[in-house]
Amino acid sequence: MKRIGVDCRLAGQKHAGIGRYTQNLVQRLVENPEFEWVLFFSDIEQAQEVLPKKYDNTTEVFVPIKHYSLKEQTRLPKIFSEQKLDLLHIPHFNVPIFYPGKIVVTIHDLLWHEQRGNHVTTLPAWKYWLKYWAYIHTVKTAVKKAKAIFVPSKTVVETLGKYYPKTKNKTILTYEGVAEIFLQQKKIKSKIKKQLIYTGSLYPHKNIEVVLKALKNLPEFSLKLVGARNIFQQETMELVKKHKVEKQVDFLGRLSDKKLIELYSESFAFVFPSFSEGFGLPGLEAMATNLPVIASEIPIFKEIYGDAAAYFNPKSSAELVEIINILEPSRKDLIKNGQKIIEKYSWETMVNTTINEYKKIIQK
Repeated sequence: MKRIGVDCRLAGQKHAGIGRYTQNLVQRLVENPEFEWVLFFSDIEQAQEVLPKKYDNTTEVFVPIKHYSLKEQTRLPKIFSEQKLDLLHIPHFNVPIFYPGKIVVTIHDLLWHEQRGNHVTTLPAWKYWLKYWAYIHTVKTAVKKAKAIFVPSKTVVETLGKYYPKTKNKTILTYEGVAEIFLQQKKIKSKIKKQLIYTGSLYPHKNIEVVLKALKNLPEFSLKLVGARNIFQQETMELVKKHKVEKQVDFLGRLSDKKLIELYSESFAFVFPSFSEGFGLPGLEAMATNLPVIASEIPIFKEIYGDAAAYFNPKSSAELVEIINILEPSRKDLIKNGQKIIEKYSWETMVNTTINEYKKIIQK
Protein backbone atom coordinates (compact mmCIF):
# COMPACT_ATOMS: atom_id res chain seq x y z
CA MET A 1 0.00 0.00 0.00
CA LYS A 2 1.33 3.42 -0.97
CA ARG A 3 2.16 5.79 1.88
CA ILE A 4 1.07 9.42 1.66
CA GLY A 5 2.15 11.92 4.29
CA VAL A 6 0.37 15.13 5.26
CA ASP A 7 1.99 17.87 7.34
CA CYS A 8 -0.80 18.62 9.85
CA ARG A 9 1.09 21.00 12.15
CA LEU A 10 -1.11 23.89 10.99
CA ALA A 11 -4.39 21.96 11.30
CA GLY A 12 -7.15 22.99 13.69
CA GLN A 13 -9.18 26.06 14.59
CA LYS A 14 -6.38 28.10 16.13
CA HIS A 15 -4.66 28.27 12.75
CA ALA A 16 -7.60 30.07 11.12
CA GLY A 17 -8.27 29.43 7.41
CA ILE A 18 -5.25 27.19 6.82
CA GLY A 19 -6.23 25.24 9.92
CA ARG A 20 -9.78 24.70 8.64
CA TYR A 21 -8.51 23.63 5.22
CA THR A 22 -6.01 21.12 6.63
CA GLN A 23 -8.47 19.71 9.14
CA ASN A 24 -11.19 19.17 6.55
CA LEU A 25 -8.67 17.71 4.12
CA VAL A 26 -7.30 15.19 6.61
CA GLN A 27 -10.69 14.14 8.01
CA ARG A 28 -11.76 13.07 4.53
CA LEU A 29 -8.45 11.69 3.26
CA VAL A 30 -8.27 9.06 5.99
CA GLU A 31 -11.64 7.66 4.93
CA ASN A 32 -10.01 6.51 1.69
CA PRO A 33 -8.71 2.94 2.29
CA GLU A 34 -6.54 2.84 -0.86
CA PHE A 35 -3.59 4.47 0.91
CA GLU A 36 -1.76 4.43 4.20
CA TRP A 37 -1.89 7.93 5.63
CA VAL A 38 1.00 9.28 7.68
CA LEU A 39 -0.06 12.39 9.57
CA PHE A 40 2.49 14.71 11.16
CA PHE A 41 1.00 16.60 14.13
CA SER A 42 2.63 19.01 16.57
CA ASP A 43 1.34 17.04 19.59
CA ILE A 44 -1.29 14.56 20.74
CA GLU A 45 -3.78 17.30 21.71
CA GLN A 46 -3.80 18.63 18.17
CA ALA A 47 -4.23 15.11 16.77
CA GLN A 48 -7.23 14.51 19.04
CA GLU A 49 -8.85 17.80 17.97
CA VAL A 50 -8.33 17.25 14.26
CA LEU A 51 -8.94 13.49 14.14
CA PRO A 52 -10.86 12.29 17.21
CA LYS A 53 -11.71 9.02 15.48
CA LYS A 54 -8.83 6.62 14.75
CA TYR A 55 -8.35 4.64 11.53
CA ASP A 56 -6.42 1.43 10.87
CA ASN A 57 -4.76 2.89 7.77
CA THR A 58 -3.42 5.93 9.64
CA THR A 59 -0.10 6.53 11.40
CA GLU A 60 0.34 9.61 13.58
CA VAL A 61 3.80 11.10 14.02
CA PHE A 62 4.31 13.83 16.61
CA VAL A 63 6.67 16.59 15.54
CA PRO A 64 7.03 19.44 18.09
CA ILE A 65 8.67 21.72 15.54
CA LYS A 66 7.25 25.18 15.06
CA HIS A 67 6.21 26.26 11.58
CA TYR A 68 8.36 28.91 9.85
CA SER A 69 11.30 27.95 12.10
CA LEU A 70 14.90 27.03 11.29
CA LYS A 71 14.30 23.54 12.73
CA GLU A 72 11.52 23.11 10.17
CA GLN A 73 14.17 23.32 7.48
CA THR A 74 16.94 21.40 9.23
CA ARG A 75 15.14 18.61 11.12
CA LEU A 76 11.89 17.95 9.27
CA PRO A 77 13.47 16.54 6.07
CA LYS A 78 14.98 13.66 8.08
CA ILE A 79 11.73 13.01 9.97
CA PHE A 80 9.73 12.93 6.74
CA SER A 81 12.30 10.72 5.02
CA GLU A 82 12.25 8.16 7.85
CA GLN A 83 8.61 7.41 7.01
CA LYS A 84 9.51 6.28 3.46
CA LEU A 85 6.66 8.18 1.87
CA ASP A 86 5.54 7.81 -1.72
CA LEU A 87 4.20 11.36 -1.60
CA LEU A 88 4.11 14.23 0.91
CA HIS A 89 1.49 16.99 0.98
CA ILE A 90 2.50 20.29 2.58
CA PRO A 91 -0.76 22.29 2.92
CA HIS A 92 1.03 25.65 3.04
CA PHE A 93 4.07 27.25 1.42
CA ASN A 94 6.47 26.26 4.25
CA VAL A 95 8.09 23.35 2.42
CA PRO A 96 11.30 21.90 3.94
CA ILE A 97 13.55 22.71 1.01
CA PHE A 98 16.00 19.85 1.66
CA TYR A 99 13.38 17.08 1.66
CA PRO A 100 14.31 14.84 -1.32
CA GLY A 101 10.97 13.05 -1.86
CA LYS A 102 7.97 13.83 -4.03
CA ILE A 103 5.81 16.66 -2.70
CA VAL A 104 2.62 18.51 -3.50
CA VAL A 105 1.85 21.87 -1.94
CA THR A 106 -1.16 24.10 -1.31
CA ILE A 107 -0.70 27.82 -1.92
CA HIS A 108 -3.62 29.62 -0.29
CA ASP A 109 -2.54 33.08 -1.42
CA LEU A 110 0.51 35.13 -2.27
CA LEU A 111 -0.34 37.89 0.15
CA TRP A 112 3.24 38.77 1.02
CA HIS A 113 4.01 39.17 -2.66
CA GLU A 114 1.21 41.72 -2.93
CA GLN A 115 1.35 43.40 0.50
CA ARG A 116 4.82 44.08 1.86
CA GLY A 117 6.72 46.65 3.87
CA ASN A 118 7.03 47.79 7.47
CA HIS A 119 3.32 48.70 7.69
CA VAL A 120 2.25 45.04 7.46
CA THR A 121 4.29 43.76 10.39
CA THR A 122 4.81 44.22 14.12
CA LEU A 123 8.44 43.06 13.81
CA PRO A 124 11.51 45.32 13.75
CA ALA A 125 12.40 46.26 10.18
CA TRP A 126 15.55 44.10 10.01
CA LYS A 127 13.72 41.03 11.29
CA TYR A 128 10.77 41.59 8.94
CA TRP A 129 12.93 41.86 5.82
CA LEU A 130 14.95 38.80 6.83
CA LYS A 131 11.69 36.88 7.28
CA TYR A 132 10.40 38.28 3.99
CA TRP A 133 13.50 37.08 2.14
CA ALA A 134 13.10 33.62 3.71
CA TYR A 135 9.43 33.59 2.67
CA ILE A 136 10.19 34.48 -0.95
CA HIS A 137 12.96 31.88 -1.14
CA THR A 138 10.76 29.19 0.43
CA VAL A 139 7.78 29.87 -1.86
CA LYS A 140 10.04 29.91 -4.92
CA THR A 141 11.51 26.54 -3.90
CA ALA A 142 8.10 25.11 -3.00
CA VAL A 143 6.48 25.84 -6.35
CA LYS A 144 9.58 24.61 -8.20
CA LYS A 145 9.83 21.29 -6.29
CA ALA A 146 6.10 20.53 -6.14
CA LYS A 147 4.68 17.96 -8.54
CA ALA A 148 1.32 19.71 -8.16
CA ILE A 149 0.21 23.01 -6.63
CA PHE A 150 -3.31 23.18 -5.19
CA VAL A 151 -4.91 26.63 -5.04
CA PRO A 152 -8.37 27.66 -3.74
CA SER A 153 -9.49 30.10 -6.43
CA LYS A 154 -9.04 31.33 -10.00
CA THR A 155 -7.75 34.58 -8.52
CA VAL A 156 -4.84 32.73 -6.90
CA VAL A 157 -4.26 30.77 -10.14
CA GLU A 158 -3.78 34.11 -11.91
CA THR A 159 -1.59 35.59 -9.17
CA LEU A 160 0.60 32.47 -9.05
CA GLY A 161 0.98 32.56 -12.82
CA LYS A 162 2.01 36.22 -12.68
CA TYR A 163 4.90 35.59 -10.29
CA TYR A 164 5.76 32.02 -11.33
CA PRO A 165 4.76 31.50 -14.99
CA LYS A 166 6.24 27.98 -15.17
CA THR A 167 3.70 26.68 -12.65
CA LYS A 168 0.77 26.90 -15.06
CA ASN A 169 0.68 23.23 -16.11
CA LYS A 170 0.83 21.87 -12.57
CA THR A 171 -1.59 24.24 -10.82
CA ILE A 172 -4.82 22.55 -9.71
CA LEU A 173 -7.91 24.57 -8.72
CA THR A 174 -9.61 23.08 -5.65
CA TYR A 175 -12.33 25.29 -4.20
CA GLU A 176 -12.85 24.84 -0.48
CA GLY A 177 -16.15 23.93 1.17
CA VAL A 178 -18.42 24.63 4.12
CA ALA A 179 -18.27 22.39 7.18
CA GLU A 180 -21.35 20.31 7.98
CA ILE A 181 -21.90 22.04 11.33
CA PHE A 182 -22.67 25.32 9.51
CA LEU A 183 -24.92 23.64 6.95
CA GLN A 184 -26.97 22.00 9.70
CA GLN A 185 -27.82 25.30 11.36
CA LYS A 186 -29.78 27.00 8.58
CA LYS A 187 -33.07 26.98 10.47
CA ILE A 188 -31.94 28.66 13.68
CA LYS A 189 -34.29 31.54 14.48
CA SER A 190 -33.03 34.36 16.70
CA LYS A 191 -33.96 37.96 17.19
CA ILE A 192 -31.68 40.02 14.95
CA LYS A 193 -29.57 42.59 16.76
CA LYS A 194 -27.99 45.62 15.18
CA GLN A 195 -24.56 44.06 15.29
CA LEU A 196 -21.99 43.39 12.61
CA ILE A 197 -19.57 40.51 12.85
CA TYR A 198 -16.11 39.89 11.43
CA THR A 199 -14.17 36.63 11.74
CA GLY A 200 -10.47 36.42 10.99
CA SER A 201 -7.10 37.94 11.76
CA LEU A 202 -6.42 41.65 12.28
CA TYR A 203 -3.55 42.11 9.84
CA PRO A 204 -3.58 45.47 8.01
CA HIS A 205 -4.74 43.92 4.71
CA LYS A 206 -7.93 42.83 6.50
CA ASN A 207 -8.83 46.55 6.50
CA ILE A 208 -10.77 46.59 9.78
CA GLU A 209 -10.26 50.35 10.08
CA VAL A 210 -12.80 51.06 7.35
CA VAL A 211 -15.46 49.36 9.50
CA LEU A 212 -14.38 51.36 12.56
CA LYS A 213 -14.72 54.57 10.56
CA ALA A 214 -18.17 53.49 9.42
CA LEU A 215 -19.28 52.81 13.00
CA LYS A 216 -18.92 56.50 13.84
CA ASN A 217 -21.87 57.10 11.52
CA LEU A 218 -23.76 54.02 12.72
CA PRO A 219 -24.20 54.76 16.44
CA GLU A 220 -26.90 52.10 16.90
CA PHE A 221 -24.62 49.30 15.56
CA SER A 222 -21.93 47.28 17.31
CA LEU A 223 -19.05 45.25 15.87
CA LYS A 224 -18.03 41.81 17.14
CA LEU A 225 -14.46 40.82 16.23
CA VAL A 226 -13.82 37.06 16.35
CA GLY A 227 -10.37 35.62 15.75
CA ALA A 228 -7.90 32.98 16.83
CA ARG A 229 -4.85 35.23 16.65
CA ASN A 230 -3.98 38.33 18.67
CA ILE A 231 -1.38 39.68 16.22
CA PHE A 232 -2.22 43.34 15.51
CA GLN A 233 -4.87 43.30 18.25
CA GLN A 234 -3.13 46.07 20.18
CA GLU A 235 -2.85 48.16 17.01
CA THR A 236 -6.54 47.55 16.29
CA MET A 237 -7.46 48.60 19.84
CA GLU A 238 -5.59 51.84 19.27
CA LEU A 239 -7.58 52.41 16.07
CA VAL A 240 -10.79 51.81 18.05
CA LYS A 241 -9.73 54.56 20.45
CA LYS A 242 -8.64 56.82 17.61
CA HIS A 243 -12.09 56.65 16.03
CA LYS A 244 -13.83 56.85 19.44
CA VAL A 245 -15.95 53.71 18.99
CA GLU A 246 -14.83 51.87 22.14
CA LYS A 247 -18.41 51.30 23.28
CA GLN A 248 -19.35 49.74 19.94
CA VAL A 249 -16.53 47.20 19.50
CA ASP A 250 -16.02 43.87 21.27
CA PHE A 251 -12.95 41.65 20.88
CA LEU A 252 -14.24 38.11 21.43
CA GLY A 253 -11.12 36.09 20.63
CA ARG A 254 -11.47 32.52 19.37
CA LEU A 255 -14.93 30.93 19.57
CA SER A 256 -16.06 27.37 19.01
CA ASP A 257 -18.06 26.79 15.83
CA LYS A 258 -21.17 26.32 17.95
CA LYS A 259 -20.72 29.70 19.66
CA LEU A 260 -19.87 31.33 16.34
CA ILE A 261 -23.08 30.01 14.78
CA GLU A 262 -25.09 31.40 17.70
CA LEU A 263 -23.47 34.79 17.13
CA TYR A 264 -24.17 34.61 13.39
CA SER A 265 -27.83 33.77 14.01
CA GLU A 266 -28.44 37.00 15.93
CA SER A 267 -26.29 39.35 13.82
CA PHE A 268 -27.38 41.82 11.16
CA ALA A 269 -24.55 41.14 8.69
CA PHE A 270 -21.08 39.69 8.26
CA VAL A 271 -18.52 42.28 7.10
CA PHE A 272 -15.48 41.26 5.07
CA PRO A 273 -13.58 44.47 4.19
CA SER A 274 -10.25 42.94 3.03
CA PHE A 275 -7.95 44.43 0.41
CA SER A 276 -6.71 40.94 -0.49
CA GLU A 277 -7.70 37.30 0.13
CA GLY A 278 -7.03 33.86 -1.31
CA PHE A 279 -10.55 32.48 -0.91
CA GLY A 280 -13.13 33.79 1.58
CA LEU A 281 -14.35 30.82 3.62
CA PRO A 282 -15.76 32.85 6.57
CA GLY A 283 -18.22 34.54 4.23
CA LEU A 284 -19.51 31.19 2.95
CA GLU A 285 -19.89 29.91 6.51
CA ALA A 286 -21.90 33.03 7.34
CA MET A 287 -24.12 32.50 4.28
CA ALA A 288 -24.73 28.90 5.35
CA THR A 289 -26.28 30.19 8.59
CA ASN A 290 -28.50 32.71 6.75
CA LEU A 291 -26.34 35.72 7.60
CA PRO A 292 -26.01 38.30 4.80
CA VAL A 293 -22.47 39.18 3.74
CA ILE A 294 -21.13 42.67 3.01
CA ALA A 295 -17.78 42.35 1.24
CA SER A 296 -15.18 44.56 -0.38
CA GLU A 297 -15.44 44.67 -4.16
CA ILE A 298 -12.20 42.78 -4.85
CA PRO A 299 -11.91 40.10 -7.59
CA ILE A 300 -11.71 37.12 -5.23
CA PHE A 301 -14.98 37.95 -3.47
CA LYS A 302 -16.77 38.58 -6.77
CA GLU A 303 -15.50 35.16 -7.93
CA ILE A 304 -16.56 33.25 -4.81
CA TYR A 305 -19.72 35.06 -3.68
CA GLY A 306 -21.20 36.17 -7.01
CA ASP A 307 -24.57 37.87 -6.45
CA ALA A 308 -24.84 36.55 -2.87
CA ALA A 309 -23.04 39.51 -1.26
CA ALA A 310 -23.43 43.28 -1.09
CA TYR A 311 -20.22 44.95 -2.24
CA PHE A 312 -18.50 48.22 -1.35
CA ASN A 313 -15.29 50.07 -2.14
CA PRO A 314 -12.87 48.95 0.61
CA LYS A 315 -11.42 52.47 0.77
CA SER A 316 -14.81 54.12 1.38
CA SER A 317 -16.36 54.00 4.84
CA ALA A 318 -19.19 56.20 3.51
CA GLU A 319 -20.08 53.53 0.96
CA LEU A 320 -20.10 50.88 3.70
CA VAL A 321 -22.40 53.05 5.84
CA GLU A 322 -24.77 53.49 2.90
CA ILE A 323 -24.95 49.74 2.23
CA ILE A 324 -25.64 48.95 5.89
CA ASN A 325 -28.38 51.58 6.03
CA ILE A 326 -30.17 50.23 2.95
CA LEU A 327 -29.50 46.51 3.52
CA GLU A 328 -32.72 45.61 5.33
CA PRO A 329 -34.99 45.34 2.22
CA SER A 330 -32.47 43.12 0.40
CA ARG A 331 -31.56 40.82 3.33
CA LYS A 332 -33.95 38.06 2.21
CA ASP A 333 -32.61 38.09 -1.36
CA LEU A 334 -29.01 37.96 -0.16
CA ILE A 335 -29.84 35.05 2.16
CA LYS A 336 -31.59 33.19 -0.68
CA ASN A 337 -28.68 33.77 -3.06
CA GLY A 338 -26.24 32.72 -0.35
CA GLN A 339 -27.98 29.35 0.01
CA LYS A 340 -27.55 28.78 -3.73
CA ILE A 341 -23.89 29.84 -3.72
CA ILE A 342 -22.77 27.51 -0.94
CA GLU A 343 -24.01 24.52 -2.94
CA LYS A 344 -21.10 25.15 -5.33
CA TYR A 345 -18.49 24.53 -2.65
CA SER A 346 -17.84 21.10 -1.19
CA TRP A 347 -15.01 19.67 0.88
CA GLU A 348 -15.79 16.26 -0.66
CA THR A 349 -15.23 17.61 -4.18
CA MET A 350 -12.01 19.29 -3.07
CA VAL A 351 -10.68 16.08 -1.50
CA ASN A 352 -11.67 13.89 -4.45
CA THR A 353 -9.79 16.20 -6.83
CA THR A 354 -6.81 16.14 -4.48
CA ILE A 355 -6.73 12.32 -4.23
CA ASN A 356 -7.00 11.95 -8.02
CA GLU A 357 -3.95 14.18 -8.36
CA TYR A 358 -2.09 12.11 -5.73
CA LYS A 359 -2.74 8.98 -7.82
CA LYS A 360 -1.44 10.56 -11.03
CA ILE A 361 1.77 11.68 -9.35
CA ILE A 362 2.44 8.37 -7.59
CA GLN A 363 1.94 6.44 -10.84
CA LYS A 364 4.48 8.56 -12.75
